[in-house]
Order: sequence, then structure tokens, then C-alpha cells
Amino acid sequence: MRNQSFLIGICILAVYLGMAGFGPEVAPHDPLAQDIGKALERASLTHPMGRDELGRDLFSRLLHGARYTLGIALASVCIGLFSGLILGSISGYYGGWAGTLIMRIMDVMLAFPGLLIAIAVVSVLGRGLFNLIFAIGLASIPVFTRLVHSSFISLRQEEYVSAAHAVGVPNLRIMFRHVLPNALAPILVQTTYEMAGAILSASGLSFLGLGVQPPTPEWGVMLSRGRDYLRIAPHVVTTPGVFIAVAILGINLIGDGLRDIFDPKLINSK
Repeated sequence: MRNQSFLIGICILAVYLGMAGFGPEVAPHDPLAQDIGKALERASLTHPMGRDELGRDLFSRLLHGARYTLGIALASVCIGLFSGLILGSISGYYGGWAGTLIMRIMDVMLAFPGLLIAIAVVSVLGRGLFNLIFAIGLASIPVFTRLVHSSFISLRQEEYVSAAHAVGVPNLRIMFRHVLPNALAPILVQTTYEMAGAILSASGLSFLGLGVQPPTPEWGVMLSRGRDYLRIAPHVVTTPGVFIAVAILGINLIGDGLRDIFDPKLINSK
């Protein structure tokens, strides 16, 4: 409770989760309803954030878009997290040729920027929501794998692991019942950062036309469609841009707060 930035991040995330969960139900207008005659209209009482290039209500589209943007980020991070947990725990706990092979593959993937890997995957599989989720999730696997790998290497030398071996506890039970819970702190912190990165990647790929396709009200798509009107109607671009920036800021604040909470040196200094 003393970490104010963490609390601010929690409040921001709660608002966005509320938008994703209840936004479509409380949206005042149909996000796909067009009124060309009122295209690029500024903010008003009935349309508090104005209209886009096709006369659609921006506020309603942003509320609907929260479900797409946050859903894509959450699903892709889950793919990276669970894959990284499995691969990292095997390579870190067992080692051997299998662990070496896994880590060399991860090193090759880390040699390329995550966004470049996602672009390559989407280019091969084609555009679409599920391909976008898979591409972003695949790009995050090496980060989680290396983190879990290093955590397991350090923790498998602890005395409680040796004691579990001595009494005949199976390896899988030791890995997921004894070692993994003690490695969750850095994994949880990294998950928040990857979540913020996934929001940025999803919006970026949609902005480039490789992700979610129009007329779906995803925030990256809204940025892409509105960039041609930046000078004459800046609200069409700045509004979804601000929503993306605040979402990333809130999640990063949570990650920084969790890092401070789980760091014993910082705790002792306070």
C-alpha cells in the first residue's frame, strides 16, 4: 500500500479491465454504424470523443476495442508464459543435451527482434486475429524460457530440493510443487512487462495492416485508419493513441511495483 505507483497502475488496469468486460454493454452507440455526413465531427454531448473518418462514434469504438486489444495481449502472453514454463523448466532442471538444444534455439530466436519474428509469422500464416495472437505469443517464448531456465538452475541446488530427492519425491513434483513456486516472483514481474509489450506489438501490427482487419474496432486499426486525417482531425488518431499509451503505462507501473515488492533489498532498505 505504500507503493503509490503500483496502486496507480492497479487503478488504471482496473479501469481498462472494466472497459473490456462491460464496455460493449454500456457503449452509447453501435461501433460500426456509419454517418458519412458527420465524418470527423469533433467532440459533442452525444459523441464525447467525436467521430471517425466514416462518422462512427469514437467512444463506442474505443470501448469495444478494449476487449480486442487486451484480449490479444493476454492470450499471446499466456502462450509465451506456458510455453516458456515448460521449456525453461525442462532445460533448467534436467539440463543435458535436451536443455542445451532448447536454449540454443531460444538464443537464435532472441537474435531477432520480437516484432520482426511476429511480422514474419503473420506474413507466412496470413492476417487475422488468431494468427496475430500466435505470432506475438511465439515471439515472447524465448524471454520466458531464459528467465525460467536461469531460475531453475539456481534453485535446483537448494537444500529443500536435495531433501525432496532423498525421500523419493518424483522429479515432476519437485519441479512444479517445490521449485516453480520459488521462481514465480521474477516470472510474475516479467509477465507484466510482456503484457505491455504485447499491447504495443498488437497495435503496431494492426497499424501496419498485418493484424486485426477493419472494420473491427481494435485500437491499432483505429490508429492506422485515422493517420491520414491527423492534420484536419487529430482527435481520430490521438484518442486511441492515448488509450494505448495509458494502458502500457499502467501495466509498467504494476511491473515496477511488483519488482520493488519482491526485491528483499528494497524491502529491507525501507
